[in-house]
Amino acid sequence: MKQVKVLGSGCANCRNTVQIVESVAQLRGVEIALEKVEDMHKIMAYGVMRTPAVVIDGKVVHAGGVPAPATVAQWFESPAGG
Repeated sequence: MKQVKVLGSGCANCRNTVQIVESVAQLRGVEIALEKVEDMHKIMAYGVMRTPAVVIDGKVVHAGGVPAPATVAQWFESPAGG
């Protein structure tokens, strides 16, 4: 199971990112544990300055916009998560 965190303030782009991650994982049959992180101190601890950002298994794989579904699918193909 992949540990996935979406970092962001809860804005529309952050919510869209959560939806995309959830739907791509479901379509690909990838089991994920999804957490939404809205605390700015925790977000900054990842070194992220632009949100939404996505962290998979402890590694920041995306920051600064809504990722394309094809990009998210690639994260779930790679054993390292990106």
